[in-house]
Amino acid sequence: MSDPADDTPDPTEDAPDPTAEDAPTPRDEVDADTDAGRHEYDPDADHAFPDERLNEVLARLESDEEVVAYLEAQNVNPVARKGYNDHGSKHVEIVRDRALRLYDLLKSGGVEFNGARQQGLDEADEPVIVALAATLHDIGHVVHRHDHPYYSIPLAADLLDDLLPTFYDVGDCVRVKAEVLHAILCHHTEEQPLTLEAGVVRIADGLDMERGRSRVPYEEGGRGINTVSSQAIERVSLRAGDETPVQVVIRMNNAAGVYQVDSLLKAKIDGSLLEDRIRTVAINTHSDGNDGNGPIVDRIEL
Repeated sequence: MSDPADDTPDPTEDAPDPTAEDAPTPRDEVDADTDAGRHEYDPDADHAFPDERLNEVLARLESDEEVVAYLEAQNVNPVARKGYNDHGSKHVEIVRDRALRLYDLLKSGGVEFNGARQQGLDEADEPVIVALAATLHDIGHVVHRHDHPYYSIPLAADLLDDLLPTFYDVGDCVRVKAEVLHAILCHHTEEQPLTLEAGVVRIADGLDMERGRSRVPYEEGGRGINTVSSQAIERVSLRAGDETPVQVVIRMNNAAGVYQVDSLLKAKIDGSLLEDRIRTVAINTHSDGNDGNGPIVDRIEL
């Protein structure tokens, strides 16, 4: 998320473009890619948006005992009781980091967000809305995995009532809260986002798909399609695109990863209001058989 003008080298400058005609082979490309991983948000870096208010809110979130407790407790139902993929504090950190990375790339690409603006809030409130929604989107899991976004709404509302008055007056507390709750609800594919802030959170949730997310249920014997397909995903890279503000590059080691990309992620992108601003390329880096015919699925583009 560093500003290209920064003295720190930008790893995206050296990363090959997998969509180019002379692109390297998938295996070579994976080895050479330096723009993969968490994309951790750095509060000290330069961003394409005002970040002072965001950084203050993030510091408060990380020290809030109740929020921290929820992020730990929300993983019990999906993982320990349902054998599902991780939905705890690590998932939340990754989703928030990737949401802010997406937001930063979109802002760098000149995309204008509508949620905060239509509420009469400041541009500085856009990343706050994104970060808060990404942090609290899954706390409804403490009630049940099924329909968890709807349980997240009242729980997040209570937490926001405690947190927001530190940073906003009464009117702006209501407006920020409204936008955060909208984004939380719309990370669920049954509800359509009405703001780009909500669209960013929705897509970022789908981008936490690497094998590490399914490690616990997989090692304990879970072999459902979500777990097995997540095991197939090696890396997710987010970068500025040539034709779109954002390019997502996903590398998988066998065709099972197609489910993560073509079913789960595609459903998140569809209806996000960002379909035309994000290009997704998924590459299978290994052969799925020993017959010399190469991989069953070589490449998918969304």
